[in-house]
Parts: sequence; structure tokens; C-alpha cells
Amino acid sequence: MEQEPKKQNAKDQRIKNHGFIDAWKNAFNGIIYATTTQGNIQKQLIIAVIVVIVSLFFNLSRAEFLCFLFTIILIIFAEMVNTAIETVVDLYVDVYHPKAKIAKDVAAGGVVITTINALIVAYFLFFDKIADIGLAFIEHVTNSPVHVAFSAMIITIIAVLALIAYAKTNKHKGLNEKFIPSGHATIAFAANTIIWLLTDNIVILILGLVMAILVAESRIAAKEHKLSEVIFSGCFGTAMVLMLYGIVTAIIKLI
Repeated sequence: MEQEPKKQNAKDQRIKNHGFIDAWKNAFNGIIYATTTQGNIQKQLIIAVIVVIVSLFFNLSRAEFLCFLFTIILIIFAEMVNTAIETVVDLYVDVYHPKAKIAKDVAAGGVVITTINALIVAYFLFFDKIADIGLAFIEHVTNSPVHVAFSAMIITIIAVLALIAYAKTNKHKGLNEKFIPSGHATIAFAANTIIWLLTDNIVILILGLVMAILVAESRIAAKEHKLSEVIFSGCFGTAMVLMLYGIVTAIIKLI
């Protein structure tokens, strides 16, 4: 009888997170699993990158951009919940069962509802703007550097998630399980690059660089990544931001 509580405690230890760091790692693993195995989520991330880039060319207010971004995140969230429900149902039900079908159908229905919501939001945000579209709409990009910076960060985060997912599934080429980019270092150096582009204050520039280096160093100290992975990630984050800003600048010069 004494062995049963011990077994239960051991089971609880396996299921529960031991702390905030473990919870963060498990959540990140869930994101990687979803982006690696679920075709719908992969397509939605690609669409998200495209629509964020397109949004740069419209004069969206801060509230409009926040609503627009929340709509994108809501669709991806609904798809991840749908994946989780399908996985749990498949774990407990090996054969066809009407209630299992109901659970999967309701979860899929949630994704459809968020998609309809996205279409409604897109209609109200962009209909009037598209009706008045012209070459002058590109000028809106220059009037919102914060919008450009935030969009660059979103695209960089999605890009590094795609790289990490690719590395975890590809075992024979350049990126593989022995060389996985660091999301922390990528985001830190991308943010540092944005700071460099938006300010001329030397103190802020130095502080931004120091913070990025400290974040990268912490990943090595924690033995989560190797030096080569951190250097690659820092260069990738910097290159992504510079490339996006370069594209925007080139478009502006054409008008």
C-alpha cells in the first residue's frame, strides 16, 4: 500500500514542471512541435509573414495594427489548441467514436470561427484603404518607423522558429540536431540592430549591444547552445532586420 503513493508522486513529478524555466522550455517545445508537424500552422505562419509585410504599406493606427496582430495570433492559437485536442483524443481513442468526432469537429470549428473573424477584421481595416490605393501609399512606411521595427521583429521571430523547426527535423544537412540556432540570441541581436537604426545616442547603442551580448552569453553559460550556434543566430537576427529595412528603403527610393 505504501508503494502506491510513491508511484503517484513519481508520476506527478514527471507531469509537473519543476519551475518557470522548465515550463518555458516545455511551452517552447510545444511551439516547435506544432510548427514542425502541422501543415496548417506552417501555412498560417507563411501567410502571417506576408500580411505583416503588406501591412507596412497601409497607414494603420496603433490600435488598428494591434487589432490586426491579435487576429493573426488568435488564428495560430486556435490551430494549436485544435492540434492539442486531436492529439489527446487520438491518445485515448483508437477506433471511431461519435464523441471523439464531436471533440475534433468542435476544435476545428473554433479554427473556422477565428478565420471568419480575421476576414471581418481585414475587411474593416483595409477596404477603404485599398479603394484609395496608389503609389503614394508607400509613403506611409516612412511615417511609421515603429511599425517597421515591430514588423521586422515579428518576421524575424517567425523566421528563427522556422529555422529551429527545420533543424530539429533535418538530420543530414547544414542545420540539424547538432546545430540548432538560438532564438534568444536571434531576437536579442535583431532588437539591438533596430535600436541602432532608430537612434543616434551612443550610450543607448552601447547598452543595446551589451544586453544582446549578455543574452547570447547566457545561452552558452546555461549549456543550451554552442558558441557557433550563438554567433550564427546573432548574425541571422542582424541580417534579417537589415534586409527588411533595406527592402523598405529601396521601395521608398523608387517612388
